[in-house]
Parts: sequence; C-alpha cells; structure tokens
Amino acid sequence: MFDMNFALSALLIPLLLALLLASFRTLREYERGVVFQLGRFWRVKGPGLVIVVPGLQQMVRVDLRVVTMDVEPQDVISRDNVSVKVNAVVFFRVVDAQKAIIQVENYLMATSQLAQTTLRVVLGKHELDEMLAERERLNLDVQQILDAQTDAWGIKVTNVEIKHIDLNESMVRAIARQAEAERERRAKVIHAEGEKQAAVALLEAAQMLAQQPEAMQLRYLQTMTQVAGDRASTIVFPLPMDLLGKLLNKDRPPSDAS
Repeated sequence: MFDMNFALSALLIPLLLALLLASFRTLREYERGVVFQLGRFWRVKGPGLVIVVPGLQQMVRVDLRVVTMDVEPQDVISRDNVSVKVNAVVFFRVVDAQKAIIQVENYLMATSQLAQTTLRVVLGKHELDEMLAERERLNLDVQQILDAQTDAWGIKVTNVEIKHIDLNESMVRAIARQAEAERERRAKVIHAEGEKQAAVALLEAAQMLAQQPEAMQLRYLQTMTQVAGDRASTIVFPLPMDLLGKLLNKDRPPSDAS
C-alpha cells in the first residue's frame, strides 16, 4: 500500500509541476495575449507574467509593433489608358488585439490583399502625369482608405509610400519627347518675352531722346568716345549738318543790315 501511494505521488507530483510551469507565460512589452476560456473570449493580458490554465484557457500572442509590408507590383491602367506597374510599401500596427484576432482570420494577409486592391483602384482614377507628379497626394489617399477599412480589424495604417512606377520603353521615349518639346516651348516663350521687353525699352528710349535733342547729341558723343578706344581700324563718323551749321554761323561775322 505504501509503495502504491509512493508511486502515485511520484507520478502526480511531476505532472503537477509540469502543468504549473506550462501555465506561466511571459509577454514582452510589445506583445499582448488574447485569452480564450473554453472557446469564448475572456480578456487581453500582458505585458509581463501571465498565467494561463492548461486545458481550460488558450492564449494567442499579438505583436503591437509597426509592420512594414511590401505590396507586390500591381498592373494599373490609368485614366488616360496607360498601363503601368506600381508597387508600394504599407506601414501599419495593431491597436486592438481583440479585434485583430476575432474580427479577421489573418490580419496580415487581409491587410496585404486590401492594400493591393486599393492601390489599383485609387491609381486607376488618375492620369499618368498625376501619378508621376503628385505621389504625396496619392499616398495620402491610399492611406486614408486603408485606415478606414482596417479600423474594424483593430489595425491603424500609419503610412503608405508608392515606391516605383514602371513604364514600358515606348512610353519612356514618348515622355522624353514630350519633355523636350516642353523645354523648347518654354525657351521660345522666354526668348519672345525678352525681345518684347527689349523693344519696349528701345521705344521708351527713342521717345525720351526725341523730346530732348541735346540728349541725342550727348549720346552721339558717348558713342564716339567708346569707339575711339579701339585703334585697330579707322572709322568715319557722319557729322550732323545742323551742328556744322551752328559752328559756321558762329564763326561768320554778322552782315550789315541794308
């Protein structure tokens, strides 16, 4: 009898110790444990030391850190019927562990699939030029839609970044030609604007010189001074007749009035 009790005790004590050790779980600061009791949700525990009764309770670990998810390249047809491949990266984290486990089977897979479809839908509403020039606005649109749809899963989408927009070779050449034509157009517009401003300035200068004949003479003398500095050639300047007439009349003695 004593031997039987001893054997039974020797069997039960290790079993109880094993069950006791199995009931202790340690959750890190960024982890939470969703505890179910007989299949029904009981509570969310953690972080720290957590006791889970074996056979009666089950616990599912949930990581609360930010998840960086790479969205596979998606075939997108823009509003102006241009086919491109677009891939992005999504940053999100679990803010409600209970919803993330109960409301959706696999929140990582669900968020990935939703990000792919949302990326195609949002970018398909815009033209190619908008995709290339307004990425920040498109990132914000995709992030807001994802955040609203994943809120029921206890997930917060913090950021969405479009990484690459891949075009085929023919479209790249067409965009290059378009950019070159745009640069030429701007250069011609700038040149024409400069010619217009120069013509207006010359017209104003001519009007000012016409109002003051002395200014015209002064400008003439300034031009002669500038050209005279170059001794490499001989330059003949025409002399205005009105200036010669004034000089001749000054040297000629006045005639007696008869």
